[in-house]
Amino acid sequence: MYSREVLDHFEHPHNAGVIADADASVQVENPVCGDILKLTLKLRGRQIGEIRFQAKGCVASMACGSALTDLVRGRTVQQARELRGEELVSAIGGLPPASMHASHLALDALATALDQLVDKL
Repeated sequence: MYSREVLDHFEHPHNAGVIADADASVQVENPVCGDILKLTLKLRGRQIGEIRFQAKGCVASMACGSALTDLVRGRTVQQARELRGEELVSAIGGLPPASMHASHLALDALATALDQLVDKL
């Protein structure tokens, strides 16, 4: 059902945790399934220097949170805004249609976090 990459991110999540002195901190919830994703990020200049996540939910939500942190670390805020769902889903080897909500949750969290950074740039 899930790709090898999804299972690897689920079993060995990358960048799990919270940044204590984060420049942005958000928590979003999918009211339909109850999944919760928290992102914290720290800027290094105009780039995302550090990003961490915490997730409570399904395998796909955990995997998307983990992969998202890999994809946007080192990108400028503008480059991070350009991340598309197809790129995230491709990075984890695809998702079944019933699990696509997980990629939307991750991208919603990222967009909200990036919005918090406007005053810091």
